[in-house]
Amino acid sequence: MSRVEIALGPLTYNWQNPAREALYSAAATEEAFDIVYIGETVCAKRIPVAAAVMADAAETLEKAGRKVVYSALSLATNESERRQVTDLCEVEDLLVEANDAGALRTLAGRPHFVGPHMNVYNPGTLEALAERGAVSFCLPWEVNRKGIEVMARRANDLGVVVEIEVFGKAPLAISARCHHARAYGFTKDSCQYVCDRDPEGMAVRTLDGQNFLTLNGLQTQGHAVTLLVSEVQALRDMGVGRLRLSPMNMDMNAVARVYRDLLDGRTDAATAEQTLLGMLGDREPANGFYYGVEGSTWAA
Repeated sequence: MSRVEIALGPLTYNWQNPAREALYSAAATEEAFDIVYIGETVCAKRIPVAAAVMADAAETLEKAGRKVVYSALSLATNESERRQVTDLCEVEDLLVEANDAGALRTLAGRPHFVGPHMNVYNPGTLEALAERGAVSFCLPWEVNRKGIEVMARRANDLGVVVEIEVFGKAPLAISARCHHARAYGFTKDSCQYVCDRDPEGMAVRTLDGQNFLTLNGLQTQGHAVTLLVSEVQALRDMGVGRLRLSPMNMDMNAVARVYRDLLDGRTDAATAEQTLLGMLGDREPANGFYYGVEGSTWAA
């Protein structure tokens, strides 16, 4: 059976630069990671602030033997942001992940990745994008196990990779407006980057105090942390070639080692799941999307 890779997904939160640097410096030392995604997928205003750190991180990761993939924005709302996406995609020696259809035109004809913000829900879409040069597809978080199996088997026929997010908060929506900034009394244009106050996003609760969603800049995420562990063997059997871990404010190297040990047979699924649940602390787990029920459900 072919080796299943582990990827560290792009950082979706607005961490201050020392924390960003620490994340990628640590990932460079962790052999459990095969691929590391860098780049900003949520808010274009964050890009220039972190540019120098991200450039240094890419160099460090590549020297350490990690494959680096540059993730593009998932929503470009004006000409400046569209230009940023195009400029990234025009650098021919970079491996770029498209998260919006606007990136596909520039990337056509050369190998590229397709991220989870693209609407790849059926084999026909997968085939059409593969013909244009896509070599890897991270499926949207909400695709259930039946859909994953259909897509993974078709991907294997085509010689491309299907990647599944197994750890992190699911992105549910993205907006041109920043509700995160408004929650702090600012507008998007004068936000003062207040989203950096919330390293895992701002919790949103219902009127009766129940945990509901997470605000992350322009993005709305689920409140619970998607956690697929007992499902990993089934994903491997379906033909999934890569697992993605979305960075959170915790030891991501340790998280990756649990998955690597599980994939390599050094631990069993029950032990791995209990270990990761312990690492989550008081964060709520969820796996409902995989089972075709409400995404916030822990259906294990």
